Amino acid sequence: MIEFLKAIFYGIVEGITEWLPVSSTGHLILLEKFITMNFSEGFMDMFRVVIQLGAIMAVVIIYWSQIWVVDFHHFKERPTLKKNVLGLWGKIIVACVPAAIVGVFFDDFFEALFYNEVSVAIALIVFGVAFIVIETINRAKPYKVENVSEITYKLALLIGVFQLIAAVFPGTSRSGATIVGALLLGVSRSAAADFTFFLAIPVMFGASLLKVAKYSLELMETGEVFTFTEFGVLAVSMLVAFGVSMVVIKFLLKFIKKHDFKVFGWYRIGLGILVLSVFFVGFFR
Repeated sequence: MIEFLKAIFYGIVEGITEWLPVSSTGHLILLEKFITMNFSEGFMDMFRVVIQLGAIMAVVIIYWSQIWVVDFHHFKERPTLKKNVLGLWGKIIVACVPAAIVGVFFDDFFEALFYNEVSVAIALIVFGVAFIVIETINRAKPYKVENVSEITYKLALLIGVFQLIAAVFPGTSRSGATIVGALLLGVSRSAAADFTFFLAIPVMFGASLLKVAKYSLELMETGEVFTFTEFGVLAVSMLVAFGVSMVVIKFLLKFIKKHDFKVFGWYRIGLGILVLSVFFVGFFR
């Protein structure tokens, strides 16, 4: 029973931090030190990624009309394909190529190299500073791109390169990296946030599939099985992450209409300093 209560906490943290540009990884690292899940490292490695499926389903629900490619015309006519949505998915796929290549071929390498408290804290601070600097510089500049529909394939690829940074350096925040990149490239806050949410769909589904496949292979090699408790904990966390994400995404979309991202920059810096402080006083040893 206690593990299911812990799963609820993990789902809440995931649902909040996955979409705000504050790094879900950084928060989960802190959470794991104070609320430890009693499962194998193999399961937890998979859990940290697959829990995101609950969060991504919130994006699918909220943006359904904008991402579904088939128009049924209320069943009165033959279904047709939405050309504008097909174009959007083309740009999403192009933007995901850099992170997909690194994720498939170098995921284990970069995770072993950078998935630690110090690396995550540094990424938190660096991108926190980046948010503050970029928002300050761009304050008086007009946006080159106001809507997602104005994003070109070239621009989508460049934004994808920034997403690659998050794939390499945990703590960067996938949403944080793509939003920073989009802002630097002249994309408006609202369009940057929307495109970031769209990019999350294939990225998170792909990353989850990869982790589930790896964990399944581990179970096959050891002769162990995916237990009912593991399945239940994962399901509870995903459901909670979904519910919380529905609220957080709608909040963020309203927030950025009147505010910039500086507050998240300051929060990232504070969290990064906290992670470093806790690490150096021995809590992580």
